[in-house]
Amino acid sequence: MELQLVDQLREKLEKAKLSREELRRVFPPTLFKKDSHSAPPYVPYSFQRQKLDALKRLNQPGIPVKPRIPKSQVKKYLQEFENAKAAGRFAHLPVDQLEKLEKEVKAAATDADKASELEEFLRAVREEELSEDEGNEGYERAPPQVPVFGAEKTFEQSQQQFFQTPYEEIIPPPPTFPEDPWQAFLDYMAAAEGQENLILGQEGQVIERGMHKGKGIAVLTSGGDSQGMNAAVRAVVRMSLYVGARVFFIKEGYQGMVDGGDNIVEASWSSVSGIIHKGGTVIGSARCKDFRDREGRMKAAKNLIKRGITNLVIIGGDGSLTGANLFKQDWPALLALLIKKGEITEEERKAYSFINIVGMVGSIDNDFCGTDMTIGTDSALHRIIEAVDAISSTAYSHQRCFILEVMGRHCGYLCLSASIACEADYMFIPEFPPDHNWEERLCEKLESERSMGQRLNIIIVAEGAIDREGEAITAEGVRKVIADNLGFDTRITVLGHVQRGGSPSAFDRLLGCRMGAEAVLALMEATQETEPCVISLDGNQAVRVPLMGCVLKTQAVAQAMKDRNWDQAVQMRGRSFARNLETYKMLTRLKPPKPVEGKGGFNLGVMHIGAPACGMNAALRSFVRNCIYRGDIVYGIHDGIDGLVEGNIQEMKWSEVSGWVGQGGAFLGTKRTLPDKYLDQVAARLREYKMHSLLIVGGFEAYHALLQLYEARGKYKEFCIPMVVIPSTISNNVPGSDFSLGCDTALNEITEICDRIRQSAQGTKRRVFVVETMGGYCGYLATLAGLAGGADAAYIYEEQFGIQELQLDVYHMAAKMAEGVQRGLVLRNENANENYSTEFIYRLYSEEGKGIFSCRKNVLGHMQQGGSPSVFDRNMGTKMAAKAVNWMTEQMLQHRQDDGSVVCDEANTAVLLGLQKRSYVFQPVSELKRKTDWDRRIPVNQWWLKLRPLLRILAKHDGAYEEEGINVKEVEEALD
Repeated sequence: MELQLVDQLREKLEKAKLSREELRRVFPPTLFKKDSHSAPPYVPYSFQRQKLDALKRLNQPGIPVKPRIPKSQVKKYLQEFENAKAAGRFAHLPVDQLEKLEKEVKAAATDADKASELEEFLRAVREEELSEDEGNEGYERAPPQVPVFGAEKTFEQSQQQFFQTPYEEIIPPPPTFPEDPWQAFLDYMAAAEGQENLILGQEGQVIERGMHKGKGIAVLTSGGDSQGMNAAVRAVVRMSLYVGARVFFIKEGYQGMVDGGDNIVEASWSSVSGIIHKGGTVIGSARCKDFRDREGRMKAAKNLIKRGITNLVIIGGDGSLTGANLFKQDWPALLALLIKKGEITEEERKAYSFINIVGMVGSIDNDFCGTDMTIGTDSALHRIIEAVDAISSTAYSHQRCFILEVMGRHCGYLCLSASIACEADYMFIPEFPPDHNWEERLCEKLESERSMGQRLNIIIVAEGAIDREGEAITAEGVRKVIADNLGFDTRITVLGHVQRGGSPSAFDRLLGCRMGAEAVLALMEATQETEPCVISLDGNQAVRVPLMGCVLKTQAVAQAMKDRNWDQAVQMRGRSFARNLETYKMLTRLKPPKPVEGKGGFNLGVMHIGAPACGMNAALRSFVRNCIYRGDIVYGIHDGIDGLVEGNIQEMKWSEVSGWVGQGGAFLGTKRTLPDKYLDQVAARLREYKMHSLLIVGGFEAYHALLQLYEARGKYKEFCIPMVVIPSTISNNVPGSDFSLGCDTALNEITEICDRIRQSAQGTKRRVFVVETMGGYCGYLATLAGLAGGADAAYIYEEQFGIQELQLDVYHMAAKMAEGVQRGLVLRNENANENYSTEFIYRLYSEEGKGIFSCRKNVLGHMQQGGSPSVFDRNMGTKMAAKAVNWMTEQMLQHRQDDGSVVCDEANTAVLLGLQKRSYVFQPVSELKRKTDWDRRIPVNQWWLKLRPLLRILAKHDGAYEEEGINVKEVEEALD
């Protein structure tokens, strides 16, 4: 019955054709109330917000969890309301209505759904106050018309809002920086509590070619340049092309994005050929003031939309990444402004309603929280160490004191790491200012060292170094202190932008390649709700971490230093920074301390077994000084097992290991002899010198030797002592550790030699080089050197290959030559295949490439074992030895007998100290035995094999994946 009446009424109304005014006179006002439904009135803000609110009203599944409003923002809302209340903005309201309004404001301040509505309400209050102040001066002020928030609207207000045309979209104000970074960081972490902040990358997983066709990606470098940026740009371009996306260069950073035009150009596979070994950035970098204003960001947004770009890869420091985050936050407002000005269409706005951003940190200072190492830091450390090594010889000749000023305006990582790596006598960093009497302590230390026969002194000063009062400490100020008080011949060397220059190290090339590829995959998987992230390195795993959390923490460190909270600043830099600082302070003590009762008096032995490798001397120096620091005696065993059997043993002194850090090889001497044939003599020597613990630094033979000693414990009680192996071999084939001492130096040597080899063909016709690397059956060096050197192929034992794969690679090489590539690089591990030798591969490429390219062969040999240790190997050896001493001391104290001897036969007292991901782990050698391929002398599982797909992707052109075979004669005709 009721439905029939409704239908009849509708028909009569349609026939009557009454106007809105006539309808209001006929029907009661309640029928016209717009907001009678339960859903609150909605203020348009963005497409994303409309979509989420619609889903919530319909109770659809899959709705994201309501975000929490930070406490600082809640406090800001309530304070602004109280200020307006105190100013009399609500004086016209009755007391009960004012109390109701106050309750609703407090509830909305903590409700993310009502946050935008509350912001508009408070903004309207502010605008109303400003308009009255400007227009009512000298006149009697009328009762304020404050917008109604939350409370019921009057009939007149409802009718007016119902019948008027839709009002103009409200554009929110530009996002701003937090006033208190530390509180903002705490609020961010509280809001993110319980959520997964670290997402593992896609390295090693199957990535289908062309799986993201049609998407647009742009890459830019911003802020200060750093070595390794080109490797990242190259990886972004080639991985984007591999997944089927269009990729663009944005030249000159944010300025190029604002200016548009020729600054935004589409990239191809060949446009990034031959750049991986170059320093700086080939697409340019600049600091842009225009981008800080909304007008500049609006121009940038228009330029991106017109080219179909909705994905950005930004390589820069914390300032550049902060700007990127603001750009994403401001994107909906920028589109609204562009629509208002008529510069984009509504269709373009819907098609590009959101933008996804992924950052990579390119900064030599390593001042960004959230990643173990930033792109460029390792190369900058190489430049510093090269300078120190060069200066040391002249300083030694003239008994001079040299002061080096290094970069690091707000972060002392470069200064601290360089000081450990080159045995600096003193350093000054902003996070840890010296004591008030630092001038006296500095002069006392230098004078004492000279009296002990030291002929040179190295002091490193970070450019941002300060004292406890916040006053700057400059290199000239330090020089004046030394000259006035000691009269030493003191010189200053300011390295400046030398640290930014030069070819990137192997580590930075690998870091750029891995981060760049992961950035593309992160963008391809991103959705409208995805938070901007930073690609970071967590140990050996590429990970994605929230951009804003990292930025806020980085800014909080700067605030802590500004507030002179030095301990908090050091801790927020990370555990590695704090440990490095403690290690440096211990190793640079002038004299060893007196033995501590109950913690000293042990005899510890140290020796090398296996081939020499860079970093052995650094580990030995750290071990000796750590032991002496604790009051123990260290016996150095020369020439490994042979020296132990012959009694070639000496007590090591504090000063004997000075200057060892920067030296390659092994000063103690090393041999490959295993102890299985000399167990009686070895046990006799350990008994003779009353050894309480033993450290072995070496390669696979050292690990094997310790396993033999452990297995002989049942027959020889002398072997029932704590024993540790620190892996040290360029092959990186020791199980239980992702890295071995010496492998980073060898990788840098191979990469540098390959650069020189390819440079030798400059100006000649197309040429391919076949290079053989060391490593035994382990393909670590060949694979990572291939990735760092931009090799076209790398043949290893772990990845089997045959004649078909070799022939296909030859065809791919010919196709690249047709596209304009001038030089090719092929690496082969020395034991990759018994039949397909380096000579065979060289002849194959020579024969099949006739008329297209020529071929040359190089066997690197023992050049890979030489050279000065890299910064990574120096610092890794120093830290691993310090950890070994701590572990051995704990074990000796735990198993010390009443007669002073140490007896332990548990499996966990014969261990290998390895670096796994980002942690140092002590693993029993008895357990590692099952994880070893003894025939090939390699681990069963090797982490770096997951990089093999990336090596192939970055080395191939699109055509190389599409074509099964290429006619060499057709290529030759095309070249002619």
